[in-house]
Amino acid sequence: MRGVIVGVTALVLVILVGLGAMAYLSFGGGAEHAAAPTPKKETGKRQGDARVETEPPDAPTDKPKQSLYIPTKGTGKFLLPASGSRVFGHGKVMRYMVEVEGGLRQDPTKFARSVDKILADRRGWTASGKWAFQRVNSGSYDFVVQLASPKTVDRICGSYGMTTNGTVNCSGGKQVVVNLRRWLLLTKYYRGQPDAYHALTVNHEVGHRLGFGHSTCPGRGRPAPVMMQQIYGLKGCRINPWPYDVHGRFLTGPSVPGK
Repeated sequence: MRGVIVGVTALVLVILVGLGAMAYLSFGGGAEHAAAPTPKKETGKRQGDARVETEPPDAPTDKPKQSLYIPTKGTGKFLLPASGSRVFGHGKVMRYMVEVEGGLRQDPTKFARSVDKILADRRGWTASGKWAFQRVNSGSYDFVVQLASPKTVDRICGSYGMTTNGTVNCSGGKQVVVNLRRWLLLTKYYRGQPDAYHALTVNHEVGHRLGFGHSTCPGRGRPAPVMMQQIYGLKGCRINPWPYDVHGRFLTGPSVPGK
């Protein structure tokens, strides 16, 4: 009988010890089981458009509804749309090609139509009456607009002596090279306005091919020139992706020496 009592007493002690341990864990004991703090979101860094330009750190753009596919490297081979376009505007006809690197999951025809729409806009470079544009897919051309992966951008721009670090656009020779990363992620000044940012990218780089250098803000509250490096800040100007306004006035500012 005494053995039974001792056994029951031992069992009760085991149960009590177990309950105490459970209470200890429930009320915060045992640091190794504590919930980890919520990690802070890192602020993305994007670089500016080139010849060789770098963008200062800025706030990330709005989180997309669907994740974006931005591969570091594509196939290295470029795809052309099946056909060209009509002539946009009046003046010297600038023949251009549009190409998209393989492996980016980007439709060459869709990208080409985006470029066409920008160059045909009445606020674009055709507004001066000096230039007209026509997209071609064979024969001679004056420049080519290429959508490329970050690694391919580095390779092409590097051949012109430019360091792009996988994050910038560039233009050199006949090539206007658009970085897929920037095309999709935009910048903080154009957050939520992809069409406007795309227009800025194309108009700025094509402007270099037409012989324009960089300019800066002409005054607080005025539209930023399309040839301004808006990525660095607006200096009091308002965002603007077009070289001309709807009345055909050229939107420019003081030139930037050496740029």
